[in-house]
Amino acid sequence: MRPRLTLAGQFLALQLTIIMIVLIVVTGVALAQFDAAFRQSEGRRMSAIAETGASTETIRIGIADPAQRGLLPPAGESLRTLSGADFVIIADPDLRIYASPDPSDLERRFEVGPSPVLDGRAWSGSMEHNNVAYIAAHVPVIADGAVIGIVAAGRAVPTIGQRLITAAPGILSYLAIAGLIGFAGSLLLSRRVKRQTLGLEPDAITRLVRHREAMLHGIREGVLGLDGAGRITVVSESARELLGLPPDATGRTISDLGLDPELQTALISDEPQGEQVIAVRDRVITLNRMPLTEAGAPAGSVTTMRDRTDLLALQSELAVSKTTTDALRAQAHEFSNQLHVISGLLELGEHDEVQNYVRKVGGTRAQLTDSVKFLIQDPAVAALLIAKTSLAAEQGSTLTVSDESALSPLPDRLVADVVTVVGNLIDNALDALSQHSGPGQVEVTLAEHAGAVSVRVRDTGPGIPEDQHAKIFERGYSTKDSQSRARGYGLALTQVICARRGGSVTVRSGAEGTSSAPWGAEFTARLPRTPADDSGSRKENR
Repeated sequence: MRPRLTLAGQFLALQLTIIMIVLIVVTGVALAQFDAAFRQSEGRRMSAIAETGASTETIRIGIADPAQRGLLPPAGESLRTLSGADFVIIADPDLRIYASPDPSDLERRFEVGPSPVLDGRAWSGSMEHNNVAYIAAHVPVIADGAVIGIVAAGRAVPTIGQRLITAAPGILSYLAIAGLIGFAGSLLLSRRVKRQTLGLEPDAITRLVRHREAMLHGIREGVLGLDGAGRITVVSESARELLGLPPDATGRTISDLGLDPELQTALISDEPQGEQVIAVRDRVITLNRMPLTEAGAPAGSVTTMRDRTDLLALQSELAVSKTTTDALRAQAHEFSNQLHVISGLLELGEHDEVQNYVRKVGGTRAQLTDSVKFLIQDPAVAALLIAKTSLAAEQGSTLTVSDESALSPLPDRLVADVVTVVGNLIDNALDALSQHSGPGQVEVTLAEHAGAVSVRVRDTGPGIPEDQHAKIFERGYSTKDSQSRARGYGLALTQVICARRGGSVTVRSGAEGTSSAPWGAEFTARLPRTPADDSGSRKENR
């Protein structure tokens, strides 16, 4: 496996690459500037050399007098040597060369190209001679107003390699300086980035991000991360679904999302809250918030959340089962006592009293069962009421089913919710009675109105103060003197179940009724036969 570069190595490699690209571009620009400056300066110098030659008397005599043509080669070579030009050429008006550093040029025609030198004007620019590029100047030799010859001076244009060799020391110096600066900058930048990334290398950060994404998508618990300003930095799909957050929630503040004030307080409070139970829409959610600090200052928080709705419903069903078991145990105890009475009467020979006692006991139990079955035709709800009646009797209280009750058999999903609501409300009423001495009474009324099951449970307890009517439905709140964590969830779950079906639950005290009403507290729950969240699914199924 190819070894990976460290963060400092990657920064250094990146900066060196950038430096090399910049140097290449700078070198190209420098070469272009060098070429332009060379052409300009050498063009002026070659013009000066050619003008000097054209004004030299020896050259003027050599061109004007054919007998003195032998003076031209030494004069031209002397001028070339002294001036540093690569060539000095002297030609007559017919452009026949008489002086040149290349002997093969003698007597040959000198190609002046577009130069206007034969018109009596000097010229400088680029030209090619013997397949070599030159910066040259052509100056006419004039006598008596006529062009009698020309003097040309030229300097060979250096190749790119020659120009690079000339510029190499400067380029290498720039490269060394830039490399040192880049290396030092890479180390400083790497140290700063590592401080900000907690010393993690890029591949470690990549693995961490991938693992985090896998974890957020894989765990069933919701995770919500906030920064110091209350902005959402990370949110899992479970948390988005539980809290009802929009898809673009990341980057927005909690206050911008329109959440319930109680939920906002639980998510952004600076004070330690511990485990909290919050109702969000039709769900009961447990929150566990962990604040984050950086250099001793608050830096946000991470909140995990679990959906406890199903768990609380299961606890309620278990409580109903426990109540039924306790009722059966109480009945077994009651039957045992009755059998002891019958056995004693038989031993005493009181056969007539035995018949009367059996008729009395059997008639009372049968009358209660027949009354409940007549009013409540759903077997599960009727069984619950009979069990709760026995439990109330064992507690020393009385539970009755109102004659106004009339309940037909219910669908499976509805009967489970009705049993949970009725069981929680009766337990709450019996708890209220158990807190005070003396017998009490609980009355239950179940009926159907406008496609919904109405449940009313009232008791002769002390009632609930008006300022606590809203609080009793909060999670974990209880008016009972108990430290048990199981307290405070029955009414909250009842409210959640009613809200999930599109119904409601309310409470009022005796003072809110008629003046002659003996009831202390009265709870009324309404559960529609068709849940509110089922209508959409039915449309989709169609």
